[in-house]
Amino acid sequence: MTQTPTISDVVADVCARHTDTVFGLMGNGNAFFTSNVTSRGLRYISARHEAGTVAMADAYHRASGEIAVATVTYGAGFTNCLTSLAEAAKARIPMVVVVGDVPTTGPRAWDIDQAMVARGLGVETLTVAPDSAMAVTERAWALAVRDQRPVIVAIPYDLAAADAGAQVPAVPVVGLVRPASNDADTRDVLRVLAGAARPLIVAGRGAVVAGAGAALRELGDGLGALFATSAMARNVFKSPWDLGIAGGFARMAAAELMRQADVVLVVGASLNTFQTRYGTLFDAGATVIQVDLGETATSACVSRFVRADAAEYTASLLAAAPTVSGGGWRKQHPEVADGSLAMELAEEEFALDGRLNPRAVAQMLDSVLPANRTIVQDGGHFIGWAPMYCKVPDPHALMMVGTAFQTIGLGLPSAVGAAAARPERLTVLVSGDGGALMGLADLDTVVRTVASGVMVVFNDAAYGAELHQYAVRGLDDTAMQIDEVDFAALGKALGASGTKMRSLADLQELRAWLDDGARGLFVLDVAVSQTVVAEYMQESMAPILAALTN
Repeated sequence: MTQTPTISDVVADVCARHTDTVFGLMGNGNAFFTSNVTSRGLRYISARHEAGTVAMADAYHRASGEIAVATVTYGAGFTNCLTSLAEAAKARIPMVVVVGDVPTTGPRAWDIDQAMVARGLGVETLTVAPDSAMAVTERAWALAVRDQRPVIVAIPYDLAAADAGAQVPAVPVVGLVRPASNDADTRDVLRVLAGAARPLIVAGRGAVVAGAGAALRELGDGLGALFATSAMARNVFKSPWDLGIAGGFARMAAAELMRQADVVLVVGASLNTFQTRYGTLFDAGATVIQVDLGETATSACVSRFVRADAAEYTASLLAAAPTVSGGGWRKQHPEVADGSLAMELAEEEFALDGRLNPRAVAQMLDSVLPANRTIVQDGGHFIGWAPMYCKVPDPHALMMVGTAFQTIGLGLPSAVGAAAARPERLTVLVSGDGGALMGLADLDTVVRTVASGVMVVFNDAAYGAELHQYAVRGLDDTAMQIDEVDFAALGKALGASGTKMRSLADLQELRAWLDDGARGLFVLDVAVSQTVVAEYMQESMAPILAALTN
């Protein structure tokens, strides 16, 4: 006898049509949904904390471009995932989040208005009914894909195991209307670009999502432009003329060249405060043209805003200028293409306090770790070391989960999602000690699920960002300090390999692990100095400290 599918079965059936990967943590509200997922053989990766489920799905998308499902129960399970959900919403990461919810008969003593809470994060909730489970879940997928955002599918507790019955058909979601480019404006922008003596093209995540990298490179080659990217578009140009990441993570020599640009074409990048290096990235007299799908320019430095799709607009520029040629600025700076601009003297191994210099560690890691890698960044003061010194093969291989909402502690689960998306690459998690402690529950998940990974902890025994922003202003630093933790020992207790690194020579243990096949997780706990301050932090604090001394 054929069993009548439950409402949870129908939701799971729709999810299985769109993805083969689910990240979750089971509870009362999603038990029937999760049972369907695991019994049918979908890849199900269980987190140890609900925040990890959404962070895993987030990183999975950033690493692969594919969409995954996250699932948690109602109540405390739902509220536990709010930080990572807010990050996904702010970063415009598409995913479907299946949650348990308040019964249709009314809230119980422990229930909250979950839809209202999600709405406060900018996340829409779609609630299923007996006859609409299929249509609602299909709509959630369509909205997530169309709008590049997370969407919640809520299953009321008393309906989770109820018979689904006949389903109403899904209603197609109307596609977005892309703004049409104006031929006259396109020609005018091209005229400005072609007349530039020092043109610079900056690509962001919007250019990556639109697939505009190759066309932008062709345009830049014709103009003789130099290139730069946001952190989320690292290496999208695949060009020797790429100066690297613009903004706070730019190396000083590259940042100085970017400041010399007289015309800057910015495609699909937000130009937030950090990307513009606190307003110092471009010269005040530069013409900055921003191309984006938003309604208006996102920075005061923008001279001209063009609302358009990155790929379509770049194609229109190329079509209008098939014979554009240039190269004057490139001829003046051959050191960009030959690699000598990026070459820097080796950093000193130790800082003044005798602990390791994090710049030297990052430089050495770039040469030790295999090139085929995914770098996953947690948040904190250390966040710039790997992007500044360590190369990645493509934009999907460097992810900064947490930066959109300014969080720390999402690194460990993000590494799980990244590894699930790209298992053929070595997954390199870069964290600080504060963030690693905050997300410690999912260290077990990394050990259980990541086939080949390295966890690098820049351990300064402090909340470094707060130390360098507030202790320098005279605040008591007691709450900014952390009793030093041995993360290598913690990892070993859970089945990982690892070492406490107090000198560059200690990297030999990592080398040996890599040479032996790089199986499982290696935890590299790096005892770095509190005295070394990142350039981006110095620049952000300079006006404040100057005001305090005047």
